[in-house]
Amino acid sequence: MPLRFKMTCLARPAMSTLAASMMATLGVISAAAPTLAKAEPAAGNNDAQVLSQAAEAAQRQLNQTFTNLAFEDFGPAPIKGTIYQAFAGGRVIYYAPASGHIVFGTVYDKNGLNVTALTQQASATRRMKLIDPAKALAIGPEGAPTVIEFTDPDCPYCRALDRFWAAKAAEGKPVRRLIYFVSKIHPQSAAKAEHILCSTDQAAAFHAIYAGADPQTLLTCEEGKARVAEDAALVEAMGIGGTPTLIAGGKLISGFRQAELEAFLDGKQAGHSADSGSGDNAAR
Repeated sequence: MPLRFKMTCLARPAMSTLAASMMATLGVISAAAPTLAKAEPAAGNNDAQVLSQAAEAAQRQLNQTFTNLAFEDFGPAPIKGTIYQAFAGGRVIYYAPASGHIVFGTVYDKNGLNVTALTQQASATRRMKLIDPAKALAIGPEGAPTVIEFTDPDCPYCRALDRFWAAKAAEGKPVRRLIYFVSKIHPQSAAKAEHILCSTDQAAAFHAIYAGADPQTLLTCEEGKARVAEDAALVEAMGIGGTPTLIAGGKLISGFRQAELEAFLDGKQAGHSADSGSGDNAAR
């Protein structure tokens, strides 16, 4: 199965968790035992023979189950006992308490189904009730397909996403974006989010900041500060650890994943009649 890289900005605590998890994962890979051919047990060692036979059976099953993949250096991993799953920074991690390993990765079943993504989706669905659309910064015409977007003004992938939406709108495929700000990843994120929310034309200020504008003086106001705090509380409750994070068509999308967004638009656009005359709107 091909590897896909996500275009995502990660919060510092989530990055630490991610780094530790990746190190553990790499440790699992680097500590794998040598190939079975090099690890033949000594004659008369019944325990080793049984272990070797079990490993050979497991290797055969692996090759027969995932016929589209080629495996090398098959051998025991250091992970022992039952593996549990948990969420960290909005991502699924796997923990083996018997050996003390934590694994960051994606689990597929024998049919190629991404069960990690299903777990994330189920969790996102449960947490959807925490979102109040009336408290979002709404950008885009009413009646267009709606996406929920957790974004950071200083995240380069969030800025690329803003350009993507603008390009889609120019093609006649606008969306209505319900914006919530993630303000703990970059040092100026909260101030820039407050500037946007304190502006007379919030949509214009949003697009300007995301296009790279760097005002010498950022606007401040009590309402904007309170709204940034509300968004931060929602982000924490939702377990959002990276930006952009979107919910489109009820599906959680972590990072700027253009192919998935294109598929969402292609599937939704025919069923919506966008009001092209309504322009950008900002409402709470």
